Parts: sequence; C-alpha cells; structure tokens
Amino acid sequence: MTLSIYNTLTRRQEPFSPIEPNHVRLYVCGMTIYDLCHVGHARMMMAFDVVQRWLRASGYRVTYVRNITDIDDKIIRRALERGIPIRQLTEEMTRAMHEDTAQLGIEPPTHEPRATEYVGQMVSLISTLEAKGLAYRAADGDVNYAVRRFPGYGKLSGKSLDQLRAGERVAVSDGKEDPLDFVLWKAAKESEPEDAKWEAPFGKGRPGWHIECSAMSCALLGEHFDIHGGGMDLQFPHHENEIAQSEGALGRPFVNVWMHNGFLNVDNEKMSKSLGNFFTIRDVLQSYDGETVRFFMLRTHYRSQFNYSDTNLEDARHALRRLYTALDSVAPAEVAIDWSQPQAARFKAAMDDDFNTPEAVAVLFELAGEVNRSRSAETAGLLKALGATLGLLQGDPRAYLQGGRSGLDESAIQAQIEARAAAKKAKNFAEADRIREALAEQGIVLKDTPQGTTWVKA
Repeated sequence: MTLSIYNTLTRRQEPFSPIEPNHVRLYVCGMTIYDLCHVGHARMMMAFDVVQRWLRASGYRVTYVRNITDIDDKIIRRALERGIPIRQLTEEMTRAMHEDTAQLGIEPPTHEPRATEYVGQMVSLISTLEAKGLAYRAADGDVNYAVRRFPGYGKLSGKSLDQLRAGERVAVSDGKEDPLDFVLWKAAKESEPEDAKWEAPFGKGRPGWHIECSAMSCALLGEHFDIHGGGMDLQFPHHENEIAQSEGALGRPFVNVWMHNGFLNVDNEKMSKSLGNFFTIRDVLQSYDGETVRFFMLRTHYRSQFNYSDTNLEDARHALRRLYTALDSVAPAEVAIDWSQPQAARFKAAMDDDFNTPEAVAVLFELAGEVNRSRSAETAGLLKALGATLGLLQGDPRAYLQGGRSGLDESAIQAQIEARAAAKKAKNFAEADRIREALAEQGIVLKDTPQGTTWVKA
C-alpha cells in the first residue's frame, strides 16, 4: 500500500506523489506568539510532527517549514500592556514554545521563519497583486485584496461568494469595496509603536496576517509545493486567502494537498477562557509528562475532533505504562524494521492510510502482548522501533515507570529547570516561581546553589 492523504481541496483521500521525486515540501501555519501555547496548539503541532516523521520513515527527504507570526494586533497590544519592545515579547514567547514542544517530543521544523524577516517579500507580492488589478489602495491607507476579481475564490471552503458574504456588512470606516475583501497591508497608526512599522511603496505600515504565509512558503518552498497544513479553523478565511494571493500573483497552482487537523474540545465543550476550561501546554505538563500527553493525542486520528479531559489523560498514562512495562520486562534488541513482517506491515498500512495513528497504536499493543508471552528481545526491539516512528517509547523503561508522582522523568525535570532559569534571566520572576511551585506539587524540590540548580524527590 502506498501513502494516501485526505485532501481538503478535493474532499477525498488520494494517493500521494510529491512534485519532486523523493522530496516532500511541507508548510504548516505556526504560532502567533503573544502568549504561551495552549493544548490546541499542541494538537496541531503534534499532528504535523507525526506527518513529517512518517514521511521520513517512508524514505522521503522532507523540507518542513512552520512559521512564527511575530507581528500582529495581539502582539502589539500585549507588548504595550507589558511596557516592553515587541521583539522582547516575541523572543520570550518563542523560547517558551520551544521548551514546551521539546517536552512533547515535537521535532523542530527544517525552517522556522519569522514574519518580520520576510516583509520585503510580502511587499513585493502585494505590489504584484496591485499591478495585476487584484489589490487596491483604500481611503484609509490600507491595501486590500479584491476577492471578486479572483476566479475560483471559495474552492477550498467549498462555498460560493454569495454564501460567504451572507450576513456580512461593510463598516463605514472600513474602506473596503466588498465585505469579503481582506487587508494585505495595514497603514501605520500614530498610536502604534515604531517597531511595528515598515516602509513600503504604499506607505508606512505592516503586513496583514494572510500575506505572511504566502510570502514565507513561496520563499522557502517555491511557488508550487506539496502539502500545506494547519488547524481546521484556518481553512477559511486564512488558507482560502492564501490561495487567492499566491495563485493570483503567480498565475499557477499553489499547493497540491491541503491538510487540516480537527477541532479540540475540553470535556466535550469548546476550550475558552470564559468557560474556565482553557489550558496551556505548561498547565498540562504540571501533572503529566510530555510523552503521556503525546501518546494521548496520537490515540485520536488527526482529522477527528479531539476531546481533552483528565479522565482520558489518566487512561493514556496507564496505557503507555503497559507498553513500557513490556519493554522493561525484556531488553529490546537493536532491529531494523522489516516492513514485510506481519505487525510491521499492518502498522505501515495504518500510517499509509492518511496517518491513521489509532490503528498504528493498536499494533504497538499487539506487539507488547506478544513480548509478554514470548519474552522475545527481537519483538521488543520491533515494538521500540515502530514506536520511534511516532516519537514514542524511546525513554528508559525503568526510569519512566519509576518517575515522580506525575511520571516526570529526568529529562522533563531538567527542561523545567532550564525554563525556570530562562524566566529568571528575563526577569519574569512570577513564571520562575510558578515552575518551582508546580514541580514541588509533583514531589520535585529544587535547590539553588552558586553552582546551579539541583533537585531531589520529596
């Protein structure tokens, strides 16, 4: 069986073949870094971490780009609230994101471009759209994209222009010719800080959100690439607008396959601060180790709705311990995966079926059962090797099984210590105290000395 992927654009699952033989170019919309990442962000990054891991396990060379949006209304507002430069805020939040993703076993992308590093490319793209009559300068100084001038707008969302426009109105001060038009360049406002403004032919200002991804993906992957991914919430308008911008400017297909991961709920309700069910990744890691959280997420197919709950997390922790118990009982042999071996073949068939991780995980449990019965080091080795393709089961089994009250292993504890040191260096003492207290609640006591920070279990 060859790899097939559900393509949101065509609304069907299709055999996958890269544009360039044996080389997959993948772009995923990343974080807008004004705050700590939450579990919904983790779900998205986890989904595409598995995608890029399996592509590599399948023999492809992968160029994986996941951007950082480091200029945005929310970023400007948060920096002003805290009285710090925008760059200081985005550096702090980027460090936090990297610390969190490392604990979840999410591998760094090949490239992690920042929007502010590609403003020149965005200006060039906007200028091309303006020259082609697809963009216009509004009375308020913004540059907007004229949606109705682009044939095929709505093909990703599957809606007509009239359906998309239903219920919308143009604000008097908006400056748009049509409610569906979207901003490509935002004119600078006097109230905004200078580090949020760039010079451009259409006046000082900053790029709109949608143009950022078109510019960065084309710069790093070319004008036509294989896979573009992101959360289901980005399908419209963000990804629809990316298609309009990129294909409108370049006059050629933009992306072959569009992938979207399903929504995340908390206890079967949408996650929301107003409902009191909002969790950052760090909130979760106070009580559960990163591998348990990873395993928990991989038990649900990436396109399915994902339900976060403590009950489900506890179940995942017990299930992962069963796999590690098998590896602890028999030392795994070093094995190269033979994909013709029956369990390996079923694992591969599951992953080739649109990255069906629940079915692949079921094979891991089948192997664990066989290890317990046969005491075979080779079977244990296959269990560990297949787990590696999902970013699982690579820790020391005994260390995992004997972890602290939360199941934190030494690497996870050390990552928290490093995060605390970074917080102290940034003079974010509230965050440093929070990390110390969170570790203490899990039975880990920190001791600061002139030589550094050590820890003991209470």
